[in-house]
Amino acid sequence: MEHSTRAAFLTAAYTLGLFSALGAYAQAPARFIQKDFCISFWVDPPANEDMDTQYRRIADAHFNVVMGGFGARTPEQIARQIELCAKYGLKLLVRPGGQPVDQTPDHPVVLGYLLKDEPTAAEFPALAAQVKEFRKHRPGKLAYINLFPSTYATPAQWGVPTYDEHVRRFVDEVGVDVLSFDHYPAMRPDLDARDGYCENLDTVRKHALRANIPFWNFFNIMPFGPHFDPTEAQVAWQIYTSLAYGAKGVMYFCYWTPQGGEFPKGGAIIAVDGRPTRHYDQARRINARISKLGPTLMKLTSTAVHRIKPGEKAAEILKGSPIRSLTDGDYLVGVFTHQDGRRAVMLNNYRFAYTAWPTVKFRGDTAAIREVDQETGQEIPLRDDSPAMDGLQLSLDAGEGRLFLLP
Repeated sequence: MEHSTRAAFLTAAYTLGLFSALGAYAQAPARFIQKDFCISFWVDPPANEDMDTQYRRIADAHFNVVMGGFGARTPEQIARQIELCAKYGLKLLVRPGGQPVDQTPDHPVVLGYLLKDEPTAAEFPALAAQVKEFRKHRPGKLAYINLFPSTYATPAQWGVPTYDEHVRRFVDEVGVDVLSFDHYPAMRPDLDARDGYCENLDTVRKHALRANIPFWNFFNIMPFGPHFDPTEAQVAWQIYTSLAYGAKGVMYFCYWTPQGGEFPKGGAIIAVDGRPTRHYDQARRINARISKLGPTLMKLTSTAVHRIKPGEKAAEILKGSPIRSLTDGDYLVGVFTHQDGRRAVMLNNYRFAYTAWPTVKFRGDTAAIREVDQETGQEIPLRDDSPAMDGLQLSLDAGEGRLFLLP
């Protein structure tokens, strides 16, 4: 075959193969791809005459996703919920409630559908079939499922001997587009369960990275059952810790105060009678900062997480990370790569009752380092919080984290 003829033949073959591949891809149901950082909650407001006020209040507190299924239940109520989400710039996760998949609401504000909370492994095959059905009839939407926690759920609840196996099988067998779980760590003088929260995040982070999907998690903001009522700093600790592990969504338990035997104290973000509790302004303040970090967080891939305890040699633990050393203290350090090739690091104060003022040594030229400003979302030059002292001082409020970008 002459060179020109052979080249033409190969070009035609390549083109035919390309279009065949594109055709096959076009025929495959579109999977959900997360574009924006998710700030959401459990328990939506009741579907009553006060809905407009309540949904404006949700948006004012910098939430961007409403998780439905409690307040709005009927098709008419969900239609009103969709209308209000569109009005206030919110996305919505709808609970199908037994509707046929092809009859579930399909609107631009509908991010996806809540299929199941805390399934056992025995339910994974049926959930996998549901996920495929939703992909077929609602391409591009999220089929959302939330998992049990690790340290205080049991093998009987997971349906397998270990939590790692539970998460691995869920990811592999169900094939979800977002990995999600709930965990409510105790932070009391007599019981500090925060390390278990980190262990749970570590397991989920590992499997989310393996599957190349984002993960979200629920955390606690209210007293219920054996769980305590957190301070604003303890709420912030839970959120910034999730961010250090690479979470792409954080969700409050709960927004509207549920009723029932487990919730006699009330005290969620909104009380049973519709009044904002002190947690409303706490969430609003924290969410305002997280919403500014969100666009940058969505461009980051987690590469490592380091815990530095008091008395430990930070320089040894942080070898190879963007931070060379820290003065003694209690810290959590999340390390990332940015989609533009830069490195990123989130430095967290692991203490929720005290501020921290570490002297920090970064690797490389500090003049080229940028911080993501939590008031504007813009990248700003690195600032020394105590310029009269030797070295670079960075102040961290109780439970707070700060995000830095390095060349």
